[in-house]
Amino acid sequence: MTPFHQGTALITGASSGIGAVYADRLARAGYDLILVARRADRLRDLARELTDLTGRSVETIAADLTRPADLAVVETVLKTDASITMLVNNAGVGATAPLLQSDAAEMDRMIALNVGVLTRLAYAAAPTFVARGHGTIVNIASIVALAPELLNGVYGGSKAFVLAFSQSLQHELADKGVRVQAVLPGATATDFWDAAGLPVAHLPTDIVMPVEAMVDAALSGLAQGEQVTIPSLAELSDWTAFDQARKALSPKLSRSVPAARYTATPR
Repeated sequence: MTPFHQGTALITGASSGIGAVYADRLARAGYDLILVARRADRLRDLARELTDLTGRSVETIAADLTRPADLAVVETVLKTDASITMLVNNAGVGATAPLLQSDAAEMDRMIALNVGVLTRLAYAAAPTFVARGHGTIVNIASIVALAPELLNGVYGGSKAFVLAFSQSLQHELADKGVRVQAVLPGATATDFWDAAGLPVAHLPTDIVMPVEAMVDAALSGLAQGEQVTIPSLAELSDWTAFDQARKALSPKLSRSVPAARYTATPR
């Protein structure tokens, strides 16, 4: 039975890893696709494979999203293609080396892609989705958003931004028919680790999730209405408690006087 047509999903970082599995799963679920990545040859191969497998329309855009002209092309598509109902903001890079051993230019590029590009594309999609009264934005973050002591600090900071930005969008768009999901994968078996300088084969096998399982869990979380999905987290109550504790701090964070411990006379 052919799945009901769900519109078009635009996926960044789509030529391999997490993005390619999202493409497969969403095509099977009834989405046409617009796949964005730097490698035109990989995109063409994946598009051909998915079209043959699912019969869905699959377009490709070869783009280096850190280049303003390439980013502008994708922004324009998001703003003008009325068939787009989902954006999967997956493009990103990582690092595992400590900050003091990292190259500043590479850290700048990481911030530009993980933070700047993701923000620009979300802001290209959101007004159009709001105008239609429906749409979905999926932002791929990482567990390092919650555990910045792991891996590279700039990488962790960039993914903490993705989580905070997603939560802000959720708050802003909740009554406008637009869903926003932040996905926080743990270690996932993709070529991310090779590019980041720590081959996945060097990681303990009990912490590495197959990429297909990760994406399937993320899509299940989206279907269940989760705003934040952590595929490895067994008990949803753990996240709920964490988030409630965070929100409980809110009324205590801004007051007209300092806390008493900062004004007491030292002994």
